[in-house]
Amino acid sequence: MKDYKLIFAVLTVAFVWGTTFLAIRVAVETIPAWFVAGIRQFLASIIMLIILLSRKEFKWIGWKSLGYQIVFASLMLVIANGMTTVAEETVSSSLASLISACSPILVFLGSLAVGLQKFSIRAFFGVLMCFSGILFIFWDGLQDLANPDYRMGMIFMFCAITGWASGTIFTKKLNIQSGNITLNLFYQFLFAGIVQVILAFLFSEDYNFGNWTFKSIAAMLYLSVFGSVAAFFAFHYALTKISPVQVSILAYINTIIAIFLGWLIMNEQISMKFILAAALIICGVFIINYKPEMFKRQKFE
Repeated sequence: MKDYKLIFAVLTVAFVWGTTFLAIRVAVETIPAWFVAGIRQFLASIIMLIILLSRKEFKWIGWKSLGYQIVFASLMLVIANGMTTVAEETVSSSLASLISACSPILVFLGSLAVGLQKFSIRAFFGVLMCFSGILFIFWDGLQDLANPDYRMGMIFMFCAITGWASGTIFTKKLNIQSGNITLNLFYQFLFAGIVQVILAFLFSEDYNFGNWTFKSIAAMLYLSVFGSVAAFFAFHYALTKISPVQVSILAYINTIIAIFLGWLIMNEQISMKFILAAALIICGVFIINYKPEMFKRQKFE
């Protein structure tokens, strides 16, 4: 607890990633979703490039490594991040964050399918709890599914968590060495940004730049500088000090922060069924990912 840099890094990850769902919701109020996602990633790539040039670390990574980065970017940035952004045009930030919290379920089930995970009764009960929470979500908003926009938003959210889970499993299955993470991220952000901006011009019905408000632009810049860059560096700094399973606990805090901010700032209604769904999903994901070392002090040389 005397490592103030670590405390700051952990708080940064917990708070910033918890606020990204709210920032996306604010950004898409006047800016088409694919523009929000694309500009966010493209600006993040420029920031990464500046950091790499200042460190004299910028270089070509080779075609094989580039191929891996494109796969990662396609699954985790274009699909997961992009479709979450699109979904929040019609789905509340609270609900988007709660559905995103379900991605470990798909990671677990996918890992079972490809032989990366062993079946356990504990994990099975965790999955049942998560699915119970999902049922409560649809129970609470079943009538909303009659709205085609809301229905498409939910479909986009499930596509998003499928993309994130697929990217996670892909990384585990190939066991690819990360190398220079900043360099890899530059290529990922650049590829995703270009693809998403192209999608923006193709699929955005009205992209009159004059309609973009200062509030939405500020939210988009926040997503780029803090959501994509600052939180990432804080996350990897935390990984050098504490174990990955300890850092994973932050995912539960992110969801709680996102739900609270959606209620506080956007006046999003939070019913008792929604709270129960959140509790079931967070507890279920925790049970699936629980390891004894989560709460043990780690020593790093």
